[in-house]
This record gives sequence, structure tokens and C-alpha cells, in this order.
Amino acid sequence: MIGIGAVKYADISQNRQSDYVFSWDKIAGAEWHTAPYLQYACARIHSIFRRGGLEGGQNALKDAKLSLVAPQEIALAKYMLNFGMVLQAAADEYRPNFLCNYLYELAGAFTSFYENCLVLKAEPAQRATRLWLCELTVRSSHRVAGAGN
Repeated sequence: MIGIGAVKYADISQNRQSDYVFSWDKIAGAEWHTAPYLQYACARIHSIFRRGGLEGGQNALKDAKLSLVAPQEIALAKYMLNFGMVLQAAADEYRPNFLCNYLYELAGAFTSFYENCLVLKAEPAQRATRLWLCELTVRSSHRVAGAGN
């Protein structure tokens, strides 16, 4: 799955009007704009749910009072608000690479959030908010993957 995802992502992440240059380093590297980088971010989220006994995360969202406090929480939530605009631009301009850019930047925003905000060890109110952000991040990435099919 990682290899297939890497090749597909590399293919659609480039502007369709640019010259195509095939490079294994760009396709499979974990430190660049690649599918393995994005898959790693999703794996982190699923690991949080698994460790917290919240497979899928949906139970964390029920009746939760949410409060965005940390700058990384706010940045991640604000970034996810761009999804509709990016999807519309990708459709209007026939540019699926816009969706790839969105995912890459979403993974970066999530990584910043993950590195700076405790999720499972946070106070209960903050824990609910952070689990909610994790759930929305993974849902957003699944929506983009579905839009690319």
C-alpha cells in the first residue's frame, strides 16, 4: 500500500502542465512532499486512538465541550477550514495537485500540533478537544483521498 500510494501521490502531486520527472527519491522519501509522509501522520492519529482505547475516535466527539487554546490547535483547526475552497479550486482548474498540497500542509500542521500538544495525557476538557482535532484531521485526509478517486 505504501508503494502504490507513493507512486500515485507522486503522479498527481505535480502540476499537470509541468514536465514530468520520475525520481525514486522524491517518490519514496519520508522527508519530502510524499505519500509516506502523509501516511505516517495518519498512522500517528490511529496510534493515539488505539492507545486511548478509542478506535476510530468517534466516541471522543460525543457531547464534548471543545476549547481551542494552544496556538497549534488553532492553526490546525483553521487550516482544515480551507478544505472546501481547495476542493473547489482543484475542480475548477483541473488541478488535483492542489489536493496533494492541502494534504501535505495538513500533515505539517498536524505534526506541529502533535509535537507541541499532549493528547492522551491532557486534562479531560483539553483531551476531548485534541481528540476531536485528531479525528477531524484523519477525516479530512480521507475526504481528500476519496475526492481523488
